[in-house]
Amino acid sequence: MNQIFDISVFTEEDALKVTSSSVEPHKHDFEELIIGVEGRMEHFIDFRTTSFTAPFVSFVTKGKVHRVKPGMNNGRCNYWVVSFRSEFIPETTFQLYSYYHDHADIQMKPGECFDRMNVLCGIMYKEIKQPFPDYAVVRHLLSALFIMIESERKKSLPDEKGSLKTQNTTFKNFLAILEDNFRRPEGVEFYAEKLFMTSRNLNLICNNILQKSVSELIETRKLIEAKNLLINSDKSISEIGFELGFNEKSYFTTVFKKKSGQTPSEFRDEMKKLIS
Repeated sequence: MNQIFDISVFTEEDALKVTSSSVEPHKHDFEELIIGVEGRMEHFIDFRTTSFTAPFVSFVTKGKVHRVKPGMNNGRCNYWVVSFRSEFIPETTFQLYSYYHDHADIQMKPGECFDRMNVLCGIMYKEIKQPFPDYAVVRHLLSALFIMIESERKKSLPDEKGSLKTQNTTFKNFLAILEDNFRRPEGVEFYAEKLFMTSRNLNLICNNILQKSVSELIETRKLIEAKNLLINSDKSISEIGFELGFNEKSYFTTVFKKKSGQTPSEFRDEMKKLIS
């Protein structure tokens, strides 16, 4: 994905093209939100296949293997497909991972709440089609959309039980602590102590939920914020690195390039061209 944010309309014509071709499980290097307004969808994700009829919401986190097979309902198929990079809403992205890690698909109820979601998508679509779209407006609208989805998600999902509920609670608490401390040069032990548990157990929980270690999540959160600052601030690369706990510019540049395939300067230049 070249853009930092995109939203498109998926119609009956698109559905016919997809169903006439072979669709294999695949993964993206971006986040994807599908809002099903009309039609059906068969979704393979989290190693299981689910079929449902609109209205529905599906959130596919970056790197997760999935496959979508669209379908008609009463001859209609209409989805909003929202794609964005993690750094577009950095404060929200990790929370989304915890909410949707095992509940990617949500069957929604028709009515006023879903209608408002549809309207928000329409506003974002019109804004992004402007000659000079205001990404700050789109960012706020996207965050509002996820707040509305999360409100409905809580109503539709049954209470979790036993160890799964404990793991999810611990993971969400870890993310909250991470959000307050990721700029500091702290390691796994710091977060484990804050949660009154061993580093090993915290790593097990993170691996169970996101298939990533605590260290990887800390580094990923730093990288998302680095990209956010490179896009949305005029701070120098040295200043950004120092703010995120890297004492040397060269080390920050090395870590950034290893994870993103670009130096901070290359990433900033590319994003300026895309946004302008």
